[in-house]
Amino acid sequence: MNLKPDTNNLFPKLKVCGLTRPNQIEELISMKVDFLGFIFYEKSPRYVLNHLKPEDIVKIKHQGKTGVFVNEEIGRIVQIAEQAGLNLIQLHGNESEDFIIELRQKLQPDIKIIKVIRIGNNDQETREKVESTINSHHSIVDFFLFDTDGKAFGGTGQQFDWTLLNEFDIPLPYLLSGGISEENIEDISLLNQKPFAIDINSKFEIEPGNKDLEKIKKLFHKSPKGTI
Repeated sequence: MNLKPDTNNLFPKLKVCGLTRPNQIEELISMKVDFLGFIFYEKSPRYVLNHLKPEDIVKIKHQGKTGVFVNEEIGRIVQIAEQAGLNLIQLHGNESEDFIIELRQKLQPDIKIIKVIRIGNNDQETREKVESTINSHHSIVDFFLFDTDGKAFGGTGQQFDWTLLNEFDIPLPYLLSGGISEENIEDISLLNQKPFAIDINSKFEIEPGNKDLEKIKKLFHKSPKGTI
C-alpha cells in the first residue's frame, strides 16, 4: 500500500478505528478501506485484546493495520507490533520526544508512527500547545492525527473547530478525527491543507466495537469515485 498522499485524488483515505469483529474487518477490506485501527488500550470499550489475539490480527491480509496505544511501555508496543504484524503505530497519549525516538529505534524500520495531537478550545493556550507539538515532533514521526481533546484518552465523538488547523503550517501529512460524521464531512472543504486521511469511529457504530457498515458505505458513496 502506498502510504503517501495522492495529490491527484481530492478525497482523503479512510481509517476505521476501534475494530473488534473479524467479519466486519473482512468486509471493510473488501470495501478497500485504507487503514484498520485496533485499540490496544485496556481502558477503552474497544480494547481489541478482549476480542482478538495478536495471532489473529497478524493473519489479516492488509497493509494498513494500525495499533493505537496510550502511554504504553515501549517494549510492549514493540512486542505487539511484531506479534500482530502492525504497519503503523498511533500514539494517543503524552509520549515525549525521547520516547518516540527510542520507539523508532526499536521498531521495524518500515513501521510508520502517527502522533495524535488533541485539540480542545480554540484559544491562545491551545494554539500555542498545538504549534509547539507540531514543531517538536514533525521530524520524528510520519503523520500527525488531530483529534478532539477530552477528559479521558480516546475518541470523544465530538468535533473540534477544524478551521483552527488553518492557522498552522503542518509539515507532515495528517489524519483528521474527532466526531466525523456524514453531516460534517463536507466541512473538510474549509481547510486550506486537506487531510491525508480521515479517521472514523464512534459516529459509525451500533455500539462500541460494532461498526455500522451501511453508514460507512454511505460515506464512501459521497465521493464520485465511490471511494473516500
